[in-house]
Amino acid sequence: MTAPATQTDPVTPDAGIAARQRRLRILARADRAVLEAALAALPQQPEWRRLKQPETGLAMVRARAGGVGQRFNLGEMTVSRCAVTLANDGKMGVGYVQGRDRRRAELVAVFDALSQDAAGAQKIEQLLIAPVEQKLADERRARDAKVAATKVDFFTLVRGED
Repeated sequence: MTAPATQTDPVTPDAGIAARQRRLRILARADRAVLEAALAALPQQPEWRRLKQPETGLAMVRARAGGVGQRFNLGEMTVSRCAVTLANDGKMGVGYVQGRDRRRAELVAVFDALSQDAAGAQKIEQLLIAPVEQKLADERRARDAKVAATKVDFFTLVRGED
């Protein structure tokens, strides 16, 4: 028996959810100064109300040995979070960032709320997401090149002895 056509596959998120996850992932890694500058660069400054005050706490980080083994608790990580709603249209946004920077979590939540509709998402993509994503990719390439320069290939010379 097959599932009804109206149900979505819980493993594969729809395009809207995947796009929001991507935006939040990039926003969470953006520097506070970049977020503040992007907020100042908006043509109309948004007004928002905090649904959940910015707060800092701990989150348990889990890992897998070799990426495939049994899960285990690796340790705790400091996380800041915030939830806001926009004053003009009531769109809600959330922000979770690594560390203790509560203002950064609030800014992430504001940009998440601003990108809840297609027009807002496109503006935020051009203004903030694409440049931050490019910067992160450049940093990754530079780090990978630095690591590759120090790579040592070990090999074993087989001797003809029995």
